Amino acid sequence: MPLTLTITGTRSTEHHELTYYADLFARYLGAFADDESHFYIGGAKGIDSLTLLWLAENSKSKITIVVPGTVAQQPAEAREAIDRCRERVVEIAELGAEELRTPAYHARNRWMVDHSDLVIGFPREGTEGTSGTWQTINYGAQQGKPRLIVPV
Repeated sequence: MPLTLTITGTRSTEHHELTYYADLFARYLGAFADDESHFYIGGAKGIDSLTLLWLAENSKSKITIVVPGTVAQQPAEAREAIDRCRERVVEIAELGAEELRTPAYHARNRWMVDHSDLVIGFPREGTEGTSGTWQTINYGAQQGKPRLIVPV
């Protein structure tokens, strides 16, 4: 049976080199990145864009990008990653939020978790907080979904 996975993570990734993330993704996403798996990834910068680029290059898994409004509203870094991987993306879910504020991002995160079997979170190292990453991980817990948490 195909496995569906939500990827969530910090937008702040400058504190590590790109090779760090490539190694991290090979270790923690590689085990799930097969022909049958389907990844749901938010269309933001940081972990979202980095995992999109890694999965597009290193797997044959299905990839869906989920944005709270439209792709055009996303940061330039995220739009560039989506454009670069367009051939590998099977779906772009634009949820149509008019205002890109916290409620719209939380709705996007819940949508991804609701469509997934497993949540993989890459939060910024430190204590658990109220970030969107932790909101997504905690929502997965409330839904009884397994979670893999990999601090960065």
